[in-house]
Amino acid sequence: MELSALSAAIGLGVLGWLGYRQLRREDLAQFDLPLGRLIQTDDPEFQRRSQVAMEDIVQRLKSSPARSSKLSIKQRVPIMREAMEDFFGAAEALCVSEFKTVDADGVPAEWVVAPGVDRENNRRLLYIHGGAFFAGSPKSHRVVTSKLSELTGCAVLSIDYRLTPEHSRRDSADDCRSCYDWMLNNGPKGEQPAEVVLVAGDSAGGNLTLMLLAWLRDTSRRQPNAAVAFSPVTDCRYSSPSITSNLESDLMLNPLAGQMAKLPKFLIPLSARLIARDNTSDPVLSPLLGDLANLPPTLIMASDTEILRDDGRRYVNKAVAAGSTAEFLYWKDMPHVWPIFYPQLPEADQAFEQVQEFVGRYC
Repeated sequence: MELSALSAAIGLGVLGWLGYRQLRREDLAQFDLPLGRLIQTDDPEFQRRSQVAMEDIVQRLKSSPARSSKLSIKQRVPIMREAMEDFFGAAEALCVSEFKTVDADGVPAEWVVAPGVDRENNRRLLYIHGGAFFAGSPKSHRVVTSKLSELTGCAVLSIDYRLTPEHSRRDSADDCRSCYDWMLNNGPKGEQPAEVVLVAGDSAGGNLTLMLLAWLRDTSRRQPNAAVAFSPVTDCRYSSPSITSNLESDLMLNPLAGQMAKLPKFLIPLSARLIARDNTSDPVLSPLLGDLANLPPTLIMASDTEILRDDGRRYVNKAVAAGSTAEFLYWKDMPHVWPIFYPQLPEADQAFEQVQEFVGRYC
């Protein structure tokens, strides 16, 4: 064997061993069942509206400049950030809430208060936006935060946590922690203790939401009354079955995950670790890998056709096995984080109705 071939074989073997170590922590396949509860309707008019909305959404997503497969990560970041602001921020005109910029213990944020919600009340919700950890903002998610304020009766604190690659994933986690602590004692009208507290997030923000729950428990802080995560990342090693099985059907995340999915399966966790520039087996980055006992009631939603479906399902099944209260709901053929397409997509309204019902049980 030539020296170059030998070196390549040794290198591949080392990479394979490192990838195996990343996956060795726990057999998570045991949490692939049960499937969760399917939310659907047979109403013809509902289905017609959904089809029309999806045709428009698919066309808009396919025309986004952020979808180019030729972009490097460095090139993709500014384009993705601008695309998210343009794509979702344009829906701000649909929001009827009031928005107030605030400094939440050094973290830029905004209060979102829907009509009819008393600014002086003591119901508060911390919202952590998605965007693959490197994009998104309170503005891009105002449709979601405005609707959550309306249906929960909470003043929503939507935070602008530090993003990668300029900052580390642990910086993002630290911002979420300090904002939660700050929100417990501060509302839209100033310093005032909270009585009802909720936490919610989507995608990367769903990951940070679940990270926050474990940290609050482990530091003996006050837990929220309930938590909600839309399409969360729970295993940043990207090892759940749907990461590869749903790659073609996930229109929104395919451009980001497509290149990684071409790697041999045992190399995906290592690639994920290199992208995160951190240990993705650490529960701070991958909440699924931590202790899920003694957590507050948690609702997780996902689409059956998105790559993060099994991240949410495994998290809920493991949490229930550990004795925590958790529920997994799923919809068919929806895009990743479809509630952000409210009110265009009728399934988004369904999702918010489920949130309202779930939250109502605990506060």
